[in-house]
Amino acid sequence: MIPSLLATWSAKPGPKVLAVCPAAASMASPRAQAPPPEIPEQNCRYREVQYWDQRYRNAADSAPYEWFGDFSSFRALLEPELRPEDRILVLGCGNSALSYELFLGGFPDVTSVDYSSVVVAAMQARYAHVPTLRWETMDVRALDFPSGSFEVVLEKGMLDALLAGEQDPWNVSSEGVHTVDQVLSEVSRVLVHGGRFISLTSAAPHFRIRHYAQARYGWSLRHATYGNSFHFHLYIMQKGRELTIAQLAVGTQVLSPPRPPTTPCFLQDSDHEDFLNAIQL
Repeated sequence: MIPSLLATWSAKPGPKVLAVCPAAASMASPRAQAPPPEIPEQNCRYREVQYWDQRYRNAADSAPYEWFGDFSSFRALLEPELRPEDRILVLGCGNSALSYELFLGGFPDVTSVDYSSVVVAAMQARYAHVPTLRWETMDVRALDFPSGSFEVVLEKGMLDALLAGEQDPWNVSSEGVHTVDQVLSEVSRVLVHGGRFISLTSAAPHFRIRHYAQARYGWSLRHATYGNSFHFHLYIMQKGRELTIAQLAVGTQVLSPPRPPTTPCFLQDSDHEDFLNAIQL
């Protein structure tokens, strides 16, 4: 997976301060035992494959690092959308255990892709004993799969990473809008009719629905939340169904004229990315 923060670190000496873009923030699962990763000085680094290659090299022998909770935290919402025979694609898999936990949960046909060849090689080695789990290095903006290859496409934090560096979550740049559109167009293409795209994120509906609610993708849209002290968001899109009129209206906001940037709120933090469970959007 390509986990992300939509946050900016202060370069000033002394305690670090987080300028939080209200759109999203990432949190590692409490169950994850991976060591605290090195946090980049600029959150736009979360979009760079070089950052992730180095991060995964440094954490080669570490336990999986989970973002937006581990499988158990959203399993009750996810499993009703899956069938044992489904071909599942996980985008931006990183070193998350999600693909393996899907296998253990009775969903064996899982293909996982990431643009970091370092983590893909590590995951191939880690789960070599499970032949139905496949790992490939791939750009999610140009998937190397035939159309209609999957019943389910999953992403957990990948889109957040691609939007890292945006200055204002209310006003995503034209470049950011284009990048998200490239990904969603590819997701729609590789899904079968009736297939589901499931997106897990910390981006609330007023930030994310505008991207998903585009008629050209040919899907419907539902939303749910999960988590205890901090709520994350799960969006389910089903290809072959229609968006509501209200959702289509929200979708037009992607092309709305820019608004003045919102004022970020500042929170004190520790040097570990787990502190993000305290962020209030």
